[in-house]
Amino acid sequence: MKAKIYAHKYGDNVDTDVIIPARYLNTSDHRELAAHCMEDLDKDFVKKVKPGDIIVGGHNFGCGSSREHAPIAIKATGVSCVIAKSFARIFYRNAINIGLPILECEEAGENICDGDEVAVDFDSGEIVDLTKNETYMAIPFPDFIKNIIDKGGLLKSIE
Repeated sequence: MKAKIYAHKYGDNVDTDVIIPARYLNTSDHRELAAHCMEDLDKDFVKKVKPGDIIVGGHNFGCGSSREHAPIAIKATGVSCVIAKSFARIFYRNAINIGLPILECEEAGENICDGDEVAVDFDSGEIVDLTKNETYMAIPFPDFIKNIIDKGGLLKSIE
């Protein structure tokens, strides 16, 4: 039986300081970063998130500083994808660099609700809200970026 994937929904301008608060940046341990992911925005996030779940955000997800710790913390929680209306460009690039799948989709970011069951097809860009029986289309990544994400990040893709 395939695990069900649920959405954790947040609004606009989710910045890197709430994804991983600066007070935890003295470690590079991915598990430690994951333990504090989103805690200033949603203190129960790490208790609720299950491997494979997704985060859905509004506009400008990942704004703020250029720290790579933010997508690392998200990925280390087991989140399989972040879908947002739009991403801050440095977060977007950092996510790809560490192999965290992300998709921009205005409709999905608007309509998917917290707790909805969601399925994502990265090859086609299709996002299905199984709870509402609605389908949204994101622009899929080109093959060279899919390769980076599939290999677990930029450095692993060139090894």
